[in-house]
Amino acid sequence: MDFSELDVFCLIQGDNLIGFIGVFDFKIEMLFFSPDYIGKNLGRMLLEYAVNELKANKVDVNEQNIHAVGFYQKFGFVAYERTELDDQGNPYPILRMQLK
Repeated sequence: MDFSELDVFCLIQGDNLIGFIGVFDFKIEMLFFSPDYIGKNLGRMLLEYAVNELKANKVDVNEQNIHAVGFYQKFGFVAYERTELDDQGNPYPILRMQLK
């Protein structure tokens, strides 16, 4: 993936980048937050923006990241495929999820 192709939206507080989401071709490619801001509904805000405004409807999630899997499930994403390896060939099972 060429990161210059991503649509990236950031949340900034003062001079600090506190979180961002990256979308390409209707797929959420990344969603990250500073640990101090996790659990403050900011992820929900960015996800809703990506879904409602950018029409994102897919995401890949590391199956071992149960918090991320639950987060996306809470918003209506369901797994439609599972891989044993991540995209780099490492042994991290990936759930490919899409909106119902």
